[in-house]
Amino acid sequence: MNQKSTLILTAPPEYTARAVTAGLPVAHLAYRLGSGGQLLRAQLPVALRGGLMALDCVGYQGGGDGDAFCQAVLRECAARKFDGVLCDFEGEAAPRCLPLLRPLARALAQRGWPLYVPEVLAQAGGRTRVLISSAISGGTLRQRLAEALELYGAERVALAAERTAEDFLLPARQGAGVPLAPGELEGLAARLHPARHFSPELCAHYFTYLDRQGRAHFVLYDDDESMAAKVRQARETGVRHLVLPYPGVASCLEAVRRG
Repeated sequence: MNQKSTLILTAPPEYTARAVTAGLPVAHLAYRLGSGGQLLRAQLPVALRGGLMALDCVGYQGGGDGDAFCQAVLRECAARKFDGVLCDFEGEAAPRCLPLLRPLARALAQRGWPLYVPEVLAQAGGRTRVLISSAISGGTLRQRLAEALELYGAERVALAAERTAEDFLLPARQGAGVPLAPGELEGLAARLHPARHFSPELCAHYFTYLDRQGRAHFVLYDDDESMAAKVRQARETGVRHLVLPYPGVASCLEAVRRG
């Protein structure tokens, strides 16, 4: 089920100038929910206007005034001409953010602006868009998205496409691996020369190997091909909103845009 979709790039400040040249809305990863509910800012170009505010919650321990936080966000959005907010919240701190986000969700809904949140914060407000990560280690991406669409509806579901690489020590009962930096992944592949495979279910590449202790490992990783496949599957499933990492999609952006 292919249909017109909205693409948003997330970009940290050092990639802002390059990201905006793509001609897509950019969510600027230059903000943080600080301790006590303050809105913290990294440096952005003075003349930057437009796009969305994107913020994380690293180090947030809870607390703060929701209305005060909401007003700080709205002031910054007005100053920068942002017309939406993306909460790149993860880890144990994410659920603690719910009280602060409820006033913001109401205020943004009144303006017709989107608020993107991880699934753990889906109840922040009825019109929030729920970010469903493409990084899965079991099941299928298509089924994961289909279940989210059934639960939240097409207008609220957004694919959060992630370009990841993880090394899983088998049997990986916890479903989590050790993240690999690009150089580590390339070095591992150069040393092992493994047979590489593509999983259409996970929309990712993988290979296996034995370490020096004879333990089995499963390495799951993305490249341009798998990133484009994630977006294609999301569109086919009926997902209308796609959030893509920059520069993670820089080299395959045209393929992603074509679908």
